[in-house]
Amino acid sequence: MRVIDRFEHKYKINISEYHQIKSQIMSYMDLDTYTLKASDKKYLVKSLYYDTHDFKAYQDKQYGDYSRIKLRLRSYYDTYSDNVPINVELKTRLGLNMKKYSISVLGSEYRTFMDTGHWPNKNEVLIEFERLVRLNHLAPKTLVRYHREGLIPRNRENFRVTFDHGVKSVSSDDLFPENPLYQLHDHYKNIILEIKSTGELPYWMQRIIQQYGLKAISNSKYGQSVELTRHDIVMPSSDHMISSFYSMKGSE
Repeated sequence: MRVIDRFEHKYKINISEYHQIKSQIMSYMDLDTYTLKASDKKYLVKSLYYDTHDFKAYQDKQYGDYSRIKLRLRSYYDTYSDNVPINVELKTRLGLNMKKYSISVLGSEYRTFMDTGHWPNKNEVLIEFERLVRLNHLAPKTLVRYHREGLIPRNRENFRVTFDHGVKSVSSDDLFPENPLYQLHDHYKNIILEIKSTGELPYWMQRIIQQYGLKAISNSKYGQSVELTRHDIVMPSSDHMISSFYSMKGSE
């Protein structure tokens, strides 16, 4: 079992900012192993997210509940095989603090769970994942796909930087759907910069954030995927509600 306890800061940047920021960051960091191995120096990430039939996890986030547990299955491969590695993840969040528990299983174990609702092998993460799915009547809802660049510091400071490109999603109940019709997220022309740290950011990283006037955003890939694929359950925005109110007043 792998446990990660850290803070996450997310920023939306344009392509010009991406090149400039990456150029500065590369003075202090190197590409991680996964990025170096990828053919175009960006590796695939696919995440299948779980929720209730009425999308309670999504609704809780919209109402500002920052104490949540997220269940997802993650793959770094596009094609299924019995031996493909798949991460089973429980992600808890309290404000900006995130703790992730994960374990890797084989494709054959994943398929058994999807068919029966039970993992053929057991450990703490798998037992809790299965328990939460049954207790809360959870099911896979959306699949999110993107390409990531990961960077790690040369001096072993305990933080990480990632750039996520081309985020898109589709309604799905499987990590490997046939002929999925993905939809690009609204920031498809932008890149998501994520800084993951267990403590205070190094001075040079703080300087870059100030230099480009970066403002942290709430960038839930799952939330955006629901808004793209399930318009029937998406809460109307406050701006829409206000404009609708004045439209009704004008018709009186």
